[in-house]
Amino acid sequence: MLRAIDRCRHLLIGLIFVLATGLAVAQGGSYDDALSAARLGDTRQLSALLARGLDPNTVDAQGNSLLILAAREGHADTVASLLPYRPKLGWRNLAGDSALMLAVLKGHEAVVDLLLEAGAPLEHDGWAPLHYAAFEGRLSILDKLLARGAAIDALTPNRATALMLAARNGHIQVVRRLLGAGADPALKNDRGLTAAQWARAQGNTDIADLIEQAAPTR
Repeated sequence: MLRAIDRCRHLLIGLIFVLATGLAVAQGGSYDDALSAARLGDTRQLSALLARGLDPNTVDAQGNSLLILAAREGHADTVASLLPYRPKLGWRNLAGDSALMLAVLKGHEAVVDLLLEAGAPLEHDGWAPLHYAAFEGRLSILDKLLARGAAIDALTPNRATALMLAARNGHIQVVRRLLGAGADPALKNDRGLTAAQWARAQGNTDIADLIEQAAPTR
């Protein structure tokens, strides 16, 4: 009788071990599959995993969430499939980038629209989406960020504004738009340079002249 009980106990323990091991393997596979699906834009696979209970805030080793991976690669359908699961819109990876920031940086306007409509934050410590739009010269995206209330004179860690970044990189249309929206041309970065001075140092004399002409009117 005791042997029969022991045998049953061992069988039960073995069954539990097999089930637990299988679950761990399945979860590990789901984790890798989810990250790959988000990165590659495999909306069907990712949706199936989410429907089975996958955490929508799953992150990779660099802190990239599923939303960040999909947004960075411009997969609007995949981003749209994630949003009903209420992922953390303001989550930032180890580099400090959010899904909205990377969508702006890469120029994925359809993704930007989805994230803005979902309420992705525009402001936080460090670089913000508006800085990336100005840096890359993405005028239409910059307009959308300003329309949503992005702080026009927000500072990066080196005290650069969107106006300074656009001026430095030669994006004259963005500079015009920022000046027209009230950007302050008198602010200085951590090197003591204004937007006009930084533009001139980079050889963007037309932009420097434009900013200097606007400065006295403020």
